Amino acid sequence: MEASTLSRIGLAGLAVMGQNLALNIAEKGFPISVYNRTTSKVDETLQRAQSEGPFPLSGHHTPRDFVLSLQRPRSVIILVKAGSPVDQTIAALSEHMESGDCIIDGGNEWYENTERRIQEVSNRGILYLGMGVSGGEEGARNGPSLMPGGSFQAYNNIKDILEKVAAQVEDGPCVTYIGEGGAGNFVKMVHNGIEYGDMQLISEAYDVLKNVGGLSNEELGEIFGEWNRGELESFLIEITSDIFKVKDDLADGGLVDKILDKTGMKGTGKWTVQQAAELSVAAPTIAASLDCRYLSGLKEERENAAEILREAGLKSGIDKKRLIDDVRQALYASKICSYAQGMNLLRAKSIEKGWNLNLGEMARIWKGGCIIRAVFLDRIKKAYQRNPNLASLIVDPDFAREMVQRQAAWRRVVGTAISAGISTPGMCASLAYFDTYRRARLPANLVQAQRDLFGAHTYERIDRPGAFHTEWTKLARKSNSAGVLL
Repeated sequence: MEASTLSRIGLAGLAVMGQNLALNIAEKGFPISVYNRTTSKVDETLQRAQSEGPFPLSGHHTPRDFVLSLQRPRSVIILVKAGSPVDQTIAALSEHMESGDCIIDGGNEWYENTERRIQEVSNRGILYLGMGVSGGEEGARNGPSLMPGGSFQAYNNIKDILEKVAAQVEDGPCVTYIGEGGAGNFVKMVHNGIEYGDMQLISEAYDVLKNVGGLSNEELGEIFGEWNRGELESFLIEITSDIFKVKDDLADGGLVDKILDKTGMKGTGKWTVQQAAELSVAAPTIAASLDCRYLSGLKEERENAAEILREAGLKSGIDKKRLIDDVRQALYASKICSYAQGMNLLRAKSIEKGWNLNLGEMARIWKGGCIIRAVFLDRIKKAYQRNPNLASLIVDPDFAREMVQRQAAWRRVVGTAISAGISTPGMCASLAYFDTYRRARLPANLVQAQRDLFGAHTYERIDRPGAFHTEWTKLARKSNSAGVLL
């Protein structure tokens, strides 16, 4: 093929996300080749390119034809299911690729798999990027948040494409080079962990307003709509308002009330909590959201428990207007804690791996396109710009002031929910995190004394340096004996 007829970039894997991202790239004026093992998906994408465009998109039915249709150095995005399908796709494509070509995996992949693949393809001179893509199907088509990590040269080869395809906000496109190795995948994983926390906190606000405050779906739709015009403005608050407005076309009432209360998941939240544990980073809000998804799966057990424990929970009078405002404040303060935990996890991993992550830039590229996009991400960006070494968002002067101002409402909501027997594990975890982090002295001294007693683990003192061990049981018995003699 003549160079003038070759495509600038290729995309393999034409499920809805792949199709939409390919059409987004083509619509921005970049000629793109597409490939899928199931050829009907290729034909479907070609039809969409004609009907929605026409856009400069060409379809191919074999890996060889697909790869050879691309300009050198070739860049191929793959969007297939994480795990072995990625390895199989790489094997099929790389057979026809050359030194200097690049593969970009746009799936939700475990970061260590990306680091393994970087090493494997480098033996053939092929460059590799692991790129987080957030925003769902709509984001892929109209502008996602992109988190590419791996080969900086590979990133520069397609930087102009990514910057046009990504969501656009006032301070630039929602894409940046994240860092080496699996940094892009890791950042996307933590993004998803924060998303878990966000969704859990919103569901708890709904639960309290509905089951303590007695609000109808119509009222909830209006309230979340109002909240979306203030400090809580975000994609998740916006879509929550929309959900409450949808009627069931198969029965009376709102559709949300007919949905089975079991939440699915694909693993990134679990990975986030596992990594937090590995790095000794406290992430209780994100962990609580994961636990709630596990508990939601125990539908039959919960129904049986509801019968046995139906007397649990206390009823009391509620000031509905005050409750609504309190829940808004509690939700906002809890969200700050959840984001603080995610950012602390990113910083800890960055130090371990030498990625040199720019946390302010992470917040910036999440401002548009992605699922957790929110107005207050701009303030998170500015907090890290003011102090790149910020220990926690909680101690940023602006966020600290807001949390202290909202703590009374926050505590009232958690207390009211506990009294009513309504579980708010995310809000409780956030409040406990806030209260633990702000205390100069914790009861950990007693725990360390216990460890020293039964395991001789030693302890440090607050008044002198060194490691100490005490024969606690012997001294306690001696003290008891002295008491008896007296």
